[in-house]
Amino acid sequence: MTPSPSAPARFRLSMPARVLLALLAGAVIGLALAAWDPRIAVRTADIAQPIGTLWLHALQMTVVPLVAALVVVGVNAASDAAASGRTARLAMGTFVVMLALSATFAALAAPALLSLVPRDESQAALFRAAIGAPDVLPQAPAFGLWITSLIPSNAIAAAAASAMLPLVVFSMFFGFALTRLEAARRERMLELVRTIADAMIVVVRWVLVAAPLGVFALVLSVCAHVGLGVFAALGTYIALQCVLYVAITLLMYVIAVVVAGERPARFAAALLPVQAIAASTQSSLAALPVMVDSARSRLGYPLAVTSLVLPMAVSLFRIASPVQYLSVVSFIAWIYGIELGAGQLAIAVALAIVISMGSVGLPGQVSFMTNNLPVTQAVGLPVEPLGVLLAVDTLPDAFATVTNTTADVTATGVVARRSGTRPPSSDSEPPAT
Repeated sequence: MTPSPSAPARFRLSMPARVLLALLAGAVIGLALAAWDPRIAVRTADIAQPIGTLWLHALQMTVVPLVAALVVVGVNAASDAAASGRTARLAMGTFVVMLALSATFAALAAPALLSLVPRDESQAALFRAAIGAPDVLPQAPAFGLWITSLIPSNAIAAAAASAMLPLVVFSMFFGFALTRLEAARRERMLELVRTIADAMIVVVRWVLVAAPLGVFALVLSVCAHVGLGVFAALGTYIALQCVLYVAITLLMYVIAVVVAGERPARFAAALLPVQAIAASTQSSLAALPVMVDSARSRLGYPLAVTSLVLPMAVSLFRIASPVQYLSVVSFIAWIYGIELGAGQLAIAVALAIVISMGSVGLPGQVSFMTNNLPVTQAVGLPVEPLGVLLAVDTLPDAFATVTNTTADVTATGVVARRSGTRPPSSDSEPPAT
């Protein structure tokens, strides 16, 4: 009996591609309606806007339990990694320092770069109205009140009020407390916390199935109100992220030369295949075998360091995440024409470090919403623009992956040099392959 030919595989668009198509469709229809009849465009936008807002609210409802669970799991994962030996502790310290450096740089550079871009207040007001964001923001609390609110008197009340910073502080205390319990009881509680996080991620994925509809509705509403000005605003956001990612990547080269003792030409040559895979796949995990090969055969890092630090880096370290969070809050503040204070930027930097280490490994669109929502809320900014920014997040993602993989190899070089297992590159050559 002759076997029947197998059915051809169906072509399916990826979720980022469907979101981009929805963005283009919403933009075309919104702009066409605005050009044809502005009154009809506004009425259509008023119908579409609640659909987009409903989708965004569905994403928001998962943030509190998901962020709390991710922080607890992240604290314990970092504790486990640091407990596995001196090299692992050195790696964890290196990750934290480099994340802090990335977040601080972005906090300073993003507002400075946006201040160079001309801003049309009338267009910004239309943008805010189109996405249902409040036109006036509440005033930041006094410093004394802000300090006293860092540790919540009632963690449940903080969660109910979506007070993200007190909630993260409580979650960190809870996570560190679990590390002091006996192994069996700790593991039972962590299993429960992981289950909560996994369940919330499932809900987020369900909601993201409707992402094309939500993005279509939001973009149609914005384009119907704002017109072509929306592309200038989104282009500014994309350019800001790409410039910051490139700057952080270049900073990694400086760290490799100054701290790890690398020769610039050799380090750059070793990273070329890593960066090519990272840019084409947009996945640090897919680039891991190439990172290991470059670190061992091209840069001469010891096997004991490479085999430990690089998998840890892929699992716990994403240096581009703080750049994204800080560029998002800076862009939203720019839309409102306000200048973020030093205290607000400090909050964003601290949360960016904690949340980025707890959420590595989440799918891109899941992590965009669940990570940017708490940082945006914590500095007192509205979250409504995030739905539109999600739609264009795919475009700078290749830059972000290149930055992440470059930082992974750089951190490995720093650990190899600081652990004393490898002399400066000027005095050594990589092993023969």
